[in-house]
Order: sequence, then C-alpha cells, then structure tokens
Amino acid sequence: MLDFPQDKDDLPLIHDQAEDFVLPVLHTVRGEILRIVYSNPDNQYAVIRLRTDDLQDVTLVGVMPGVMEGQDIEAQGNWENHKEHGRQFRVATFRAVLPTTEDGIRRYLASGILPGIGEVYADKIVKKFGVDAIRVLDTCSDRLLEIPGIGKKRIKEIRKAWQKSHAERETLIFLQGLGLSPGMCSKIIAKYAGGAAETVRRNPYRLAAEMDGIGFLSADRIAASLGIAADSPLRLCAGMIYALDDFTQLGHTCCPKPTLLEAAEKLLHAPLEALEKGLEIAIDENKIVPEPALTPEPTVMLYPRRLRQAEIDLAGQLNALLWHPPSAWPMPHNSLGNLFFRLNAAQRQAVEWAFTYPLSIVTGGPGVGKTTVVSQMVAAAIALRKKVLLAAPTGRAAKRLSEATKLEAATIHRLLKWNVAARAFEHDRDHPLRADLLVIDEVSMLDTQLAASLFQAIEPGTHVVLVGDKDQLPSVGPGAVLHDLIASQRIPVTHLTEIYRQAEGSRIITNAHAVNQGRMPDLRQVANTIKTDFYWVELNDPERAADMIGRLIADRIPNVYGFDPFTEVQVLSPMRKGECGTIALNAKLQEMLNPDHPAKESFTMGSRMFRTGDKVMQTANNYDKGVFNGELGQILFIDNETRKFTVQFDVGVVLYEQHEADQLLLAYAVTVHKSQGSEFAAVIIPVLTQHYVMLQRNLLYTGMTRAKQLLILVGSRRALGIAIRNNTPMLRQTRLTQRLTGPTP
Repeated sequence: MLDFPQDKDDLPLIHDQAEDFVLPVLHTVRGEILRIVYSNPDNQYAVIRLRTDDLQDVTLVGVMPGVMEGQDIEAQGNWENHKEHGRQFRVATFRAVLPTTEDGIRRYLASGILPGIGEVYADKIVKKFGVDAIRVLDTCSDRLLEIPGIGKKRIKEIRKAWQKSHAERETLIFLQGLGLSPGMCSKIIAKYAGGAAETVRRNPYRLAAEMDGIGFLSADRIAASLGIAADSPLRLCAGMIYALDDFTQLGHTCCPKPTLLEAAEKLLHAPLEALEKGLEIAIDENKIVPEPALTPEPTVMLYPRRLRQAEIDLAGQLNALLWHPPSAWPMPHNSLGNLFFRLNAAQRQAVEWAFTYPLSIVTGGPGVGKTTVVSQMVAAAIALRKKVLLAAPTGRAAKRLSEATKLEAATIHRLLKWNVAARAFEHDRDHPLRADLLVIDEVSMLDTQLAASLFQAIEPGTHVVLVGDKDQLPSVGPGAVLHDLIASQRIPVTHLTEIYRQAEGSRIITNAHAVNQGRMPDLRQVANTIKTDFYWVELNDPERAADMIGRLIADRIPNVYGFDPFTEVQVLSPMRKGECGTIALNAKLQEMLNPDHPAKESFTMGSRMFRTGDKVMQTANNYDKGVFNGELGQILFIDNETRKFTVQFDVGVVLYEQHEADQLLLAYAVTVHKSQGSEFAAVIIPVLTQHYVMLQRNLLYTGMTRAKQLLILVGSRRALGIAIRNNTPMLRQTRLTQRLTGPTP
C-alpha cells in the first residue's frame, strides 16, 4: 500500500535551510504519463507512472499540479530509494512538452487544437505517419491528402491553424508547465492571444481576476513558481482584492476594514504593515473603494468597485421612483366579476397599494395567495387598458407567473434584452422599459447588481410591484435587496398571512409554516393506503440515507406517484460534500438514472463525467448564450469529434464547446441555494447532522417550499431540531437601507 502524504507539512523537504547545505545535481526524465496513481487536490501532491522516451516505466512523486494522463512532461529532480515503494523519482520542477509517442501524438491532435480534427482523424493521421505526424504538419502538410476524407479545403484550414498554433504551442507548453490544465491553457490563450505567456509572467494574479476557474490560490502558486516574492506589492494587492471578493461570495456587498485585514492575514501570512500597503495599492488602483464610518457602523467599509456602483445606482433609481409618484388608478369594479371582492383584506390592500404607490411589496409564505393577488392585480390593470410587464429572476419562476396570469412573463435578463455585441442590456436609463405596471416575482432572489440593472430601466411613473417571501434564503449573489427595502420603511409592504392551501389538506404547507415559526413539523406517518404529500423517513446513517434517496427517486416515487425522475423529482441538499451532499448524490443518481452504455457518448471535465441524457444546471450567467445561473437542462447530444455538445433548457437548445462544461454541474441533486425560484412536483431533502454547519431554519424552509405535490424529508430528528432552532442566519453587510433613508458618501 502506497503511503501518500496528506498535508504539505508531511511532504519530504526538497530544500534544506542550513547554510552549509549543498543542493544535489538535478536529473531529468521525459516521457508520457501512463497513469495518475494518486493525486491530492488540496496540496497538488501526486504519484504518477511515466513511460520514458527509452520505454522505461518509472514512478514520479512530488507536487505536480494539473498533470493529466496522456500528457508528455519533462521533469527535473532526483532518484531515491523508498523503503517500501522502491526506486522512484522525486520531482523538483516539471514542464509539459510536445508528445513523441504515437499514443501521445494521437491524444494531442484530438485535443481540439485543429479545426475538424477529432479522435477519428487524429487516429488516421497517426496510423499513416506514426511519430512523424508532428514533422509532417510542420513541414509538408500537403501529405495529409494521402488520408481519405481530408481534402484541399480542410488541409488549408489545418495549415493555417497549425501555423497560428506554432507560437501557441510554445505558450501552451509554458502554461502547462505551470500546472494549468490543457482546457484552461486554451482559455488563457484565447483571451490574451499572442501575449498570453508575457501576461502571465508579468502578473499571474490577473488570471484570478479575469479567468473563471482560476482563484487567487492557484495564481499565487503560479506566481511562486515564477519567482514572485511573498512580499511583492503585486501579491499583496491581489490578496486584498481576493479576500474582499471572497467576503462578497458570502452575500455581502461590503466589508468592515478590520474584518478584511484579518481575512487577508490568514491568506497572505503577512504583517499588518504589509497588508495596509496592499490595501493602499488596491484603493489607488480603484479596485477597492472605501467609505467612511457611519453610525451605527463605527468603521470604514470597503467595497469592490462594481458592487459599490451597483448599490449607489440602485438606491438612486429607487429614490427617483419614490420621489415621482405616479397618478393613482381607480380600483376594480363589478365588471371584473366578484373575484376581487372575495379577496381578504390584506390581499385587497396589496392590489390597492399597487394602483396607488410607485413601488410596493407583497410578501408571505406558501399558500397565502400571493399568486391570486398578482393575477387579480394584472386582470384589473388590463381592464383599465394599462400596459403590464411581468418578470422573475429564473425561467421556471417566470413560467409559473405566466401560467398564473395568462400573460407572457420573462426572466429579468430577457426582459432587459442583453446585447451580445455591446455587452450590455438594451434597456437602461436611456432606453427604459415601457410599462404602466411592472410585477417582479421571487424578489428574494434578486441580488444588488441585477436589481440595479432592472431599476435603471424603469421610468419614474411606472407602478412597480415586488412579490416574494421575506423568510426564504437571500439571493445567491451579493446583496439583501428585499430585506433592505422592507427595512427602509419607505415602501408600503403587504404581509399576507392567511393560509388557503392549508384548508386543502396540504401537509407541505402546514409543515413549512410550522418550521418557519420555529415548531417541529408533523412527522406522523399515514396509513399505507392513504396517499399524502409529506413523508418523514427516519434514518441517522448518511450512507443508508443516500441509498434510500436513490431508491425513492429511481423506483418508489415514479411507481407510486407517476412522477418523471428527470423532470419532476428533485433532490435538494444543504451541502455539496458528504455522503448526502450534492457531489456524492449526483454520482450515485447518475449511475442509477443514466448509466454508462457503449452507445452513449460522454466526456469528462476535471473530475466530472457528462453523458448524453444527463440532467445539468448552469452555474454562471452566460449572456452570450442566453442561459443563466440556476437554469436546469438535459444534455441532448455530445459530439466528441468536434468536442461540442447541446443542452435543452426551458429557453431552447444551447450549444457548448466541451471546455465550457465548467459552467455546468450534474443536477440530479442541487443545493437548496441553487433551487431558489424553482418549484418541483416532488422534492427530497436529506436532513442529517453531517450537514451541521448549514442547518438553518430559513434554508430548510426554503427547500420545503420548493415542493409542489410531494415532499420527503430523510434524516434524523436531532438534525431537524438543530435546523429549526438555528434562526440566526448571517446578516449581510450592505448599505442599501442607509442609502434609502439618509445621506451616505
């Protein structure tokens, strides 16, 4: 059994700090990686089997980030005899090199570097020319005519691409030598073109700021390998920016200065004086913007520039709406029938305030009639010949809104119309939306930046109604828009509390409200002959709980309720890690619901395997493709020859390059946070003590309210109690409320 170190502190020393220590002469080995025996993602320590150029199989050990099977590398280091594992080569440095074996060349040519050359033609080229394939492409590419299926037009394209890639190959080798994956290297070259290598050499921290998939820690490792000192102003500045961005990932728009300095010290291991210097540089470069202390905040607040501007813009547009009240509209009359007059007092108030005030809020939990209020509001406005626009943050929420009102509803992104060429929304302050009434549903999901874009496109004089549940989780992105607007007390808020669906016998509704009020839900089992919409499965062991979830989604729910496990059943987990986290559950459910098959195309992205038919979720806003964070889809087609694939979303079919799959996750199980704005016929939620750090009342409540017809909780009563008692969710640091109620910088 190989004894692999788990932490950096366990790694054998390569350098001795004693002054009289003389470094040994480094040896060099070169060859193709046959197999990655072991890889620790935390410290990049790896054990690999390498076939050298003289066809010897050897073991390499050491810190080797980004290595891949089939890759050719040249490593420097020293041979050693391990008491258990025998002779092995300890790597000090390594770099990627062009392949020299047929298998290596085949993989290289099939990697997507040449247009129209995938696995099939790469295999044909190597079969024809063997190890001379690289030389043929370099010096006599016309010989490709000897391969059936490759004509003059394709050769012209290949020659052009090969010549262009000559410099790129050197850049690719340089970047891969820094531990970057081939896919990431391609992205870097595409972004910085011929200046990619120089850009990385001069300032590798730009990668963390400008490239998705590279964080500060990866950039810091690259910087160290390039000889950038730990006390370099470049590093200190980048570290401060990263620490602030990391804070905003928790939902804050700004950070108290002492909090940021403390986080940066843990990240950079630098003295306070150096951290202050790094912060000063970041402020001078306008990457971080300070705001002076305000009562009751006796400290300077630090903002990323983009978030401060978004918060200022949002507050400005809200104030413009509130300062220019539109004319009040007459209330509904009998021509609309008696539905309006059957609303309860709070519901009628919501409609009246929508017609009276420039901005109003309707909030309440599930089953209290928010949808009924909106449908009556819309019907009354149309009867008054008013132009109505409807929108929501997600496609699924927009679809529900449309079904309820019988009027077309759009996502906010599509309402504002993203212009790919201009890289901006078409509707803005200069080109506002034309509407008398604008209704935005699921406003708890609205983050500061999207809210700023939305309100900049709203003309003063428009009646705006925001609808949402204030007790749900806040937005995934930075900000607490719904919370801050209610807290400002400048906007009329209707709180709907009377539960209507409770009368229909919905245990989902009654139990969700019980949890929201801090009470244990009714976990009593019903008779086997009675179908209900809520079940509790008592299981304390995470592995058994995971097995139960698999059986429920693959067998019991489809057989008893007839729900489609792909489109109608969703597993929501509090966390990504653990046996009942989304990562492990997705692997299990993928094998159960969409197993591998010789006729089924697939490809890998990092540690993830994607197959035709897989259920996936978009995890980032992609304005160019028109698909946004949180949207669910299914992989329709994978073409490994062209390295492309398609996904069917609610908005239509979207085409991806395979390297763009880093925007997607398997979605048989998703986190509760990612489920916001969606409803599913059936929902399964594991509630286990291994999820301790995420067990919060509003998280459990949000997950439960995603279920429309069936909710199953699987877990322990102890974990359930922990979640219900934990009603102190982290308050987000923002200044939107202060900007609406008093002077701010």
